Amino acid sequence: MPQATSLFTDVESKVVGTSAVVIYSPSGKKRTRFPEGVVEVYASEDEALAHADSAKSRHAAIASGPSRSSEGFRLFYLVRWLD
Repeated sequence: MPQATSLFTDVESKVVGTSAVVIYSPSGKKRTRFPEGVVEVYASEDEALAHADSAKSRHAAIASGPSRSSEGFRLFYLVRWLD
């Protein structure tokens, strides 16, 4: 699987990575950053898509993170939605 790149990904660094995830987002797909408590990381895009359920506000995505915010929270940043 090719590495997704974005402003938040440094492919040479092991600190912050880009992963397939499922994000619990009851407000829909309007936001671009999410606290780690609502993000589940999966091994592949297919696995994330299999665990997504839009009826339960669980959306598959590619995200970078976790990264510590200036407020001290660990956040994931949306790269793109998969579903």
